[in-house]
Amino acid sequence: MTVNPTNKPYLLIILFAIAAPWQHVFADGTAIDKTYHPYVDALEYEIEYRALFQDEGEAPINLKQLHQLSLGKSFGQKMFGEVYLIGQELYGGGFDLDAMELELKLQLTEQGEYAVDWGLLFEYEHVFDADIQEFSVALLAEKEFGRWSATTNLTLKQEWGDSIRDEFETALAVQARYRYSRAFEPAIEIYAGQGTLGIGPVMLGNMRVGVRKNIIWEAGLILGIDDKTPNQTFRFLLEYEF
Repeated sequence: MTVNPTNKPYLLIILFAIAAPWQHVFADGTAIDKTYHPYVDALEYEIEYRALFQDEGEAPINLKQLHQLSLGKSFGQKMFGEVYLIGQELYGGGFDLDAMELELKLQLTEQGEYAVDWGLLFEYEHVFDADIQEFSVALLAEKEFGRWSATTNLTLKQEWGDSIRDEFETALAVQARYRYSRAFEPAIEIYAGQGTLGIGPVMLGNMRVGVRKNIIWEAGLILGIDDKTPNQTFRFLLEYEF
């Protein structure tokens, strides 16, 4: 696959991505998750835990909690696969395992080969207790500006099944990260999608714990800036690479 090394395609994609989420093509759900980088480390295994806490109002029943646990493995130098289990905390207590997800990331260009680094992300999700399927593809782009890194994820999704109206959805995630040190990188993230328009600070870090062994953490607070987005969304990620 040939990638144009100029900045023009990258700028066009950003402009399209900013405009796309306001078209009437959204399905249910939240666009707030995490920002993916377009890189694959060869010979890597990964265990990842993600949590999302959304406060949609003042009442306690409006607190939504989602949890994801995954196991991933790289296949060569350009491909990384991952399997997720997805569940949610119930309002009355307890935990419900809702869905599974298969994920495949492809690194399209070498880091620094062109002005922008490119990747693709494919996801398939299956809901256990209902006839709901979802397939998505995301274009991943990242560019460095000195000690700053700008990352964009533009996602196109299709949902179908007897338990949901077949719909097409778009989503956008943007992250501006300052590489202060390996252990601490402050960032700002923007999310836009179905029922979602939010912005907020995120902190990231990477701790080396052995040869080819790292612990990666992310914690962020995304604030809703329209009436449809939850007032506050706290996201947390803990990842062990080996």
